[in-house]
Amino acid sequence: MAFVVSKPNGTWEVRESRRSPAGPRSRTLATFHEFTPEIADQVADRSSKPVDNDDIRSKVVRAGAPVRDSEVEHAAKTLLRQMSLGQKPRRALARLIADSLPEVRGSTVSHEAERMKLWVGASMGERSEALIDLLGLGDALPPVKRRDATIFPRIESSG
Repeated sequence: MAFVVSKPNGTWEVRESRRSPAGPRSRTLATFHEFTPEIADQVADRSSKPVDNDDIRSKVVRAGAPVRDSEVEHAAKTLLRQMSLGQKPRRALARLIADSLPEVRGSTVSHEAERMKLWVGASMGERSEALIDLLGLGDALPPVKRRDATIFPRIESSG
């Protein structure tokens, strides 16, 4: 079983645990500052068991390690962000992109997912600035005036 740990020097490790006669042991499969597809390949090569790259990536994300997207994912995020800001590719280019994604043709996206397009390529600075604005808005809202608490009748047992 693989797991991800943070090291004091700012690096991260993907480790694999195993049993030994002396008790549980772990060994490092990869050390990294930023998780990349190459690191995922290194983990798969060094692991004693088959590794699911999506599972390892989700463990890296859950641990809080920085992850670098593949070039295609980065380009897709950038394209979605620019389109949500009102910029559109030429019609011929848009058709080529749509034709290159046959597995998603005709599928619909939920309203929430549609609104997330703006944030998919946003930097951490932009996200944190929006969160600070949202928290400031919450602080600026007037407090809710509450009526006296509702008193429920006492339930007594018969007996």
